Amino acid sequence: MLTMLHTESSKGWGGQENRTLQESIGLKRLGVRVIILCQPDSVLAKRAHAEGIEVRTCKMRKSYDLFAIKYMLNLIKNEKIDVVSTHSGRDSLLAGIAGRLSRRKPIIVRTRHLALPITSKVTYSLLPHKVVTVSEYVRQYLINEGISSEKVIAIPTGIDISRFDPNKPDGNLRQELGLKSDVPIVGTIAILRKKKGHHILLEAIPLILKKIPDAVFVFAGDGPQKENIIPKIEQLGLADKVFLLGLRKDIPNILKSINVFVLPTLQEALGTSFIEAMSMEKPVVGTNVGGVSEVIKDGVNGYLVEPNNPHELADAIIKILCDKEKARAMGMEGKKIVEQNYTVEKMCEKMYALYASLCKDRSL
Repeated sequence: MLTMLHTESSKGWGGQENRTLQESIGLKRLGVRVIILCQPDSVLAKRAHAEGIEVRTCKMRKSYDLFAIKYMLNLIKNEKIDVVSTHSGRDSLLAGIAGRLSRRKPIIVRTRHLALPITSKVTYSLLPHKVVTVSEYVRQYLINEGISSEKVIAIPTGIDISRFDPNKPDGNLRQELGLKSDVPIVGTIAILRKKKGHHILLEAIPLILKKIPDAVFVFAGDGPQKENIIPKIEQLGLADKVFLLGLRKDIPNILKSINVFVLPTLQEALGTSFIEAMSMEKPVVGTNVGGVSEVIKDGVNGYLVEPNNPHELADAIIKILCDKEKARAMGMEGKKIVEQNYTVEKMCEKMYALYASLCKDRSL
């Protein structure tokens, strides 16, 4: 049996931590013994424990925390770890050092989840045996930064299509908001951060309403931009057109309810939210940044627009809302793309194959 250790120094919750948990659950189903090492007060620790994954906790106070390195060395030795899979900058350095110092010589794999510039090449070039990226875009970025192309492999993030199943949720958002059944809804689901582009969509809304006056817009999520978004809605006179839903747990229900999913993001490693909407058979509109073009095939399952362009964004949304047959066809194509490339099962199978082949090569 393969025994692997996931390390994560982040305490919060987002796409990165969710992928780590989903991979752990999937690998466990494939017969791997999985242990997650994270900070004592992290969200990942609670959620992994609830999913029946073995959890160990250790404070990772800084990038050179000798206590944490010693703890990891003992864990690798005592639990006979074959693979160390690291995720954030701090744990990648600590676990990478521990792995290299360990007499067990485990395989070290670093996953790069983000499309941000890297701050240190050490945790990509020196410590890991392999680097996994969530998109080809991020892979090419690392190669351009001087990481060997042979060392970097792209394995896209997958989603649980049994959860994002268009036949399951009721889609009752219209009733909740007191809207008529034929009112078109444009939906955005993302943390309220500037890089997600909510402010660009707000500028596009008056242009959309000129053509489709009964359309409404819903933003699901919370975040630091909320205090800027609320006055912007008032300033544009859109208080009866834009609904801030806050943090929601019923994302499939929201996706079932909307007509088109839009995210005018300014920076994205891949775009899991697009994949979730596609799985729910919704046409999608996104910006041509980062790895988004790997997910959205322009004119096939949605539209790609240039970033920071409210007029182009408005035109794409209007086109979808005005052509219901085309919108339906786009939704069906999106579902096919997800089933072919972006399921959590496919992600886990690829990760397992990578870990197994690296361990086999090490033993030769």
